[in-house]
Amino acid sequence: MSATEKRAERMKKLKELHLKRNEARKLNHQEVVEEDRRKKLPTNFETKKDWAEYQLEQDQKRKEAEESGQNFDRLKLLHVQADEAERTHNIKQRKKNPDQGFSDYEAATKRQYDRLTKSLKVDKSEVDRQKEQLGEDFYAHPSSSLIHGSHKPTTDAVDRMAADIDKQIEKRKKYSRRRAYNDDADIDYINERNAKFNKKLDRFYGEYTAEIKQNLERGTAV
Repeated sequence: MSATEKRAERMKKLKELHLKRNEARKLNHQEVVEEDRRKKLPTNFETKKDWAEYQLEQDQKRKEAEESGQNFDRLKLLHVQADEAERTHNIKQRKKNPDQGFSDYEAATKRQYDRLTKSLKVDKSEVDRQKEQLGEDFYAHPSSSLIHGSHKPTTDAVDRMAADIDKQIEKRKKYSRRRAYNDDADIDYINERNAKFNKKLDRFYGEYTAEIKQNLERGTAV
């Protein structure tokens, strides 16, 4: 290859490098502009946009289903897996009844009160009957919330209360209690979490590793 050809080859490569550099500069500028545009948008813009597009798509499918005389909700459920449907249902249930755990006794009492009153069903006829029977005494007075002897619960109300108390007692029996500490037990753990892990291992593999453990403790392990 002559010197002229070598020079032409180098100039060709140099031109290709210039073109690639210009292309990279152009793409980089486009990314900078796009990033600046995204920064100026609200933080949840993309989420809202996706949700709006999803809603429009669902509305269009619902319209098509109604035009063909089909139930859109049933058609939609045909494409949902059982585990996904269960997960969605559990999420909705947690939103309806969020349990943040124990914070203080006042909050725990309030949560217990809400749970108990949610299961109550108001008997409109019984309320009207008590209003007519008690008159003004039906409503709470500033001095006392209830006049002694003016209110007598029905047999059904007493039965419901008894059944609810029995249900609470049965549920309380199932609560997990902290296990008592055994001073005579071997200490083969470094913390409570490790102790639970060791108990789990012993439950599954204890019968197979008992001899090895004894040999290690005696110092006769091979």
